[in-house]
Amino acid sequence: MSLNSAMTAGTSGLQSESSALAAISNDIANVNTVGYKSDQVDFEALVGGQTGGDFSAGGVTTTTQQLVSQQGAMTQTSSPTDLAITGQGMFIVNTQPAAVSSANSQAEFTRAGSFTPDSGGFLKNTAGLYLLGWPADAQGQINTSSTAITSLEPINVTQIAGQVAPTTFANVDANVDASQAVSAQAQAAAAVPPGAGAYNAVTNSMTAYDPTAGTGVQPDFTIQVPVSDSLGGSRTLQLDLLKSATANQWYAEIQAVPPSDVVSGAGLAAGQIASGILAFNPDGSINMAATTLFGTPPNPNLAIGASSAAAPGAGQVNWASSLGIAAQTIAFGVGGTTGGGDITQFASSSAVQSIDTNGTPFGSVSAITISPDGIVTATFGNGTSRQIAQVAMATFSNPDGMAAVSGQAYLATQASGSPSVKAAGTGGAGTLTSSALESSTVDLSTEFTNLIIAQQAYDASSKVISTADQMTQALLQVIQG
Repeated sequence: MSLNSAMTAGTSGLQSESSALAAISNDIANVNTVGYKSDQVDFEALVGGQTGGDFSAGGVTTTTQQLVSQQGAMTQTSSPTDLAITGQGMFIVNTQPAAVSSANSQAEFTRAGSFTPDSGGFLKNTAGLYLLGWPADAQGQINTSSTAITSLEPINVTQIAGQVAPTTFANVDANVDASQAVSAQAQAAAAVPPGAGAYNAVTNSMTAYDPTAGTGVQPDFTIQVPVSDSLGGSRTLQLDLLKSATANQWYAEIQAVPPSDVVSGAGLAAGQIASGILAFNPDGSINMAATTLFGTPPNPNLAIGASSAAAPGAGQVNWASSLGIAAQTIAFGVGGTTGGGDITQFASSSAVQSIDTNGTPFGSVSAITISPDGIVTATFGNGTSRQIAQVAMATFSNPDGMAAVSGQAYLATQASGSPSVKAAGTGGAGTLTSSALESSTVDLSTEFTNLIIAQQAYDASSKVISTADQMTQALLQVIQG
């Protein structure tokens, strides 16, 4: 009968408003929770029916979902490993500091980017979830081509300090001043026979320059390149340049700093690793065909023998025996031949734009930085830096369809679609901001308004039940009378 359906509808109203109150209370409780997404409660009418003049009330039911796609406000922090996402995408995390074991494993996804290193150096957020990404190889190169979650690994920002890889390439981007005046020593070297004090790569070299002792020739420009040896020790190679009296040519030497780090063979000054000419084209670009710094024909590789090797032959060099390190070959890029370095000659001040080397020095990590595309870079105590990983992101066709789990994390569902793994800033994934966190999307003014509405609706539903009960009692009294 209609009276019974009225009580049923009132009861469904109480249940629905109770659900709404629970969602509101959950939102208010998490107003300060990093990365929390507010709940949305949708009410849906249940259709009863009508038979003749007898109407049967259907009542109401609710569905609740978290609005995962909502963007929270960004709050600045002082920790460089705190991360906030601007745009779509979610961090891929695991409950353990390990890779996701198989395609069937349940990777979790979150926007809560309050990551800090745990005791083992793994980045973990306040919910205990470990950040996953693509690791760098021994050369600091990152391969993001694999989009399988099982290819991701937890990001560790301290274990890199204990790994050692010798430098295998050093790319130098710099400019030497085309208007540089030719020194007296370079002019004397061009004379036939050479004049007094003439530059000579062996007997009067830039490597031997010592203003206090009055020996050697002062270079016009020097470039120091830090490298790592086989034991993780920090070594310095120095490229010395002296403008020649011949147009578009510079005398060049590479030496170890200090010179005692190497033993040089015949034809090289003490501490010298190589000598020759850097040649340039009339347009200012380097002329590798005419460059003899690395031998003839040009070969941009510096070969340094092991400390334990026999005495170096003519034109060869070994690491000093006291260092006890292995042989090392370094691709010295100055003309784009190794995919990086480029030295030019333009009429502007001599300056170094960048020096790019690989290799891992043994030492403690002094700083961690994370770029907008998620590349994690460690800076060591000696000032060198190296890429160690790249944060992976996941996007979904319907992020609001994900299933919430504890710790502001979510699981992929049929409604959300499968995750698409990509780097930040690509394929629709948002960018990352370091030293920032995404705040909760809860708006207290809205929640308090909804709280009042839910309370009034609950009271009204209870009034419906009370009224239906009174009517039922009146009917029973008529029957009893």
